[in-house]
Amino acid sequence: MTTSVPSIPAQDFEIRRLDAPVGAEIIGLDISKPINDADFARIHRAHLGHHVVVFRDQDVSPEAHIAFSRRFGPLEIHVLHQYHLEGHPEILIVSNIKEDGEPIGLGDAGAYWHSDISYKDKPSLGSLLHAQELPSEGGDTLFADQHLAWEALSPGMQQRLLPLKAEHSYLAKYEELRSKNPWRPKLSQEQIDKVAPAIQPVVRTHPETGRKALFVSEHFTTGIVGMPKDEGDALLAELFAHSVQPEFVYRHQWKPHDLVFWDNRSLMHLAAGTPDELRRKLYRTTIQGDLPY
Repeated sequence: MTTSVPSIPAQDFEIRRLDAPVGAEIIGLDISKPINDADFARIHRAHLGHHVVVFRDQDVSPEAHIAFSRRFGPLEIHVLHQYHLEGHPEILIVSNIKEDGEPIGLGDAGAYWHSDISYKDKPSLGSLLHAQELPSEGGDTLFADQHLAWEALSPGMQQRLLPLKAEHSYLAKYEELRSKNPWRPKLSQEQIDKVAPAIQPVVRTHPETGRKALFVSEHFTTGIVGMPKDEGDALLAELFAHSVQPEFVYRHQWKPHDLVFWDNRSLMHLAAGTPDELRRKLYRTTIQGDLPY
């Protein structure tokens, strides 16, 4: 005698494109409830098509956040173990809050434009950031569409960039940031060994959509391979300025319980900053990605 497995009912949710160059919001979905394959495929398509999706009203546990993230792939464990959520190393605490004089999270995360984990051989597929405590002002996150940035380049510049590779390093601005604020702990040798520099293509092809995107950032990219430093620095400065023009950017103003899921293969992001006296805390998971090409 066989026992039938009950089917997972569909959830009634809506996907609305944002009034911005990139992004959509998903309304009516509860990620803590079972999601059937058809609904998940719809979410996946929205993520690929809009590059950043905002799940509204997700008053959910860390366990639900992690479980939903894992539907998209294995999760990264961030090198800053000091800021893992207790009992949940898959979650990095992003926060400017101090308890007993010590920071509870990474308060300067996103201080420069970047794509998460681009300093590893296999950079992140995407990240999911869940609002826990929001300031009354500030705290916005900006997202820049690097497909649009690529497509806006002249054909001549595109041809120049296609064969180029660049070095990405987690340590590129680490000591600079550490000198300015208390959020960056001194790294152990074991931590440093985990973040050896990686070489990435300057122009990346998205493994699921086939679209090309710029893949350099002011935070992690340190130089163009095989190019004199002054020439490489000048080219990178030009690309950094080009890639974050307003016509490519969505500015996310956080609402309580927002869960924002962005594609690190398509976007860069930047934290706009929070006044020091206002508390901000979010939980981040990061999904492992593929070898760029």
